[in-house]
Amino acid sequence: MRFLFLIFGCGLLFSACDTNRVYEYNKEFSDRTWKMKDTAVFDFQIKNAEQKYNLYYNVRNTIDYPYARLFINYALTDSVGNVLSKKLINNDLFDQKTGRPNGNSGLGDIYDHQFLLLENLQFAHNGKYRLKLEQYMRKDTLPGVIAVGFRLEHSEK
Repeated sequence: MRFLFLIFGCGLLFSACDTNRVYEYNKEFSDRTWKMKDTAVFDFQIKNAEQKYNLYYNVRNTIDYPYARLFINYALTDSVGNVLSKKLINNDLFDQKTGRPNGNSGLGDIYDHQFLLLENLQFAHNGKYRLKLEQYMRKDTLPGVIAVGFRLEHSEK
């Protein structure tokens, strides 16, 4: 128990130093599977529409994930439901030739990935926005996916 508290405390300490982050949240899947019906929805607030932002999606997976790639549909909408950006994307969780896991590992067989969705995006106005992530694979249930998330940060450009 003390060990978990120490890890959590260190994570909190290091995340406090991240001045570019505006919003970040990860949706965990308790049974380590991402089902097609489990759309991850992230509501966030833009307080400075003059600022440019980078949008990322996060994936945490184990080596039990059975494919090299992950296909995701994302949709970014404003507060009245207007679609600002929508796209099917794919990224490699494992090297397609060697099968070696990509991403960062801190806990044995668990790997963390962060993929850029949109770069230097300037929102039209302050207000509420929503990002939806849906897995778009050929299987209804994807084993080995522990969590997906969304990160919004200030662009440095």
